[in-house]
Amino acid sequence: MERAMHGAQPDEPVVPRQRSLIRAALALVVIVCGLSLRWYGFPLGLPAFVVKYGGSLLWATMVFLLVGALAPRLSRTQIAAIAAAIAIVVEFSRLVHAPWLDAFRLTTAGALLLGRIFSLWNLVACLIGIVAGVWLDSHVASFGQDRILPRRSKLNSQEAGSTRE
Repeated sequence: MERAMHGAQPDEPVVPRQRSLIRAALALVVIVCGLSLRWYGFPLGLPAFVVKYGGSLLWATMVFLLVGALAPRLSRTQIAAIAAAIAIVVEFSRLVHAPWLDAFRLTTAGALLLGRIFSLWNLVACLIGIVAGVWLDSHVASFGQDRILPRRSKLNSQEAGSTRE
């Protein structure tokens, strides 16, 4: 009886949790890449264009992945829309100048999180970053999910079959 009860338990909570963990791990990788680009891009001789807009692209990819990690049940389209809205709000917030906000933007954290100078090209880079996030998520984040779900459904059908014997 206990085995039959266990087999009847829903597997749904496992998938969103796993998806969140994968997306969070990918976000950490993207953060490391973005910080590395900002810190070592110029010393390595990378063009300013690559360092500046590559950072914006990676920032938006990180936002997409973090939104997806926090809301794993949303579709990629919904996550992308939220990430795009965040990118637009953050970019246009650079047009707002309050002493406390400008002081925060002068810190490393403020520069990395909010940026300093408004540019429509940053929005283009962010949108490309969100597309990259969708691609990354569809190719990497679902990899583990595809591997686990078939096993679980097979296991549940085996457990259900063993209770009938």
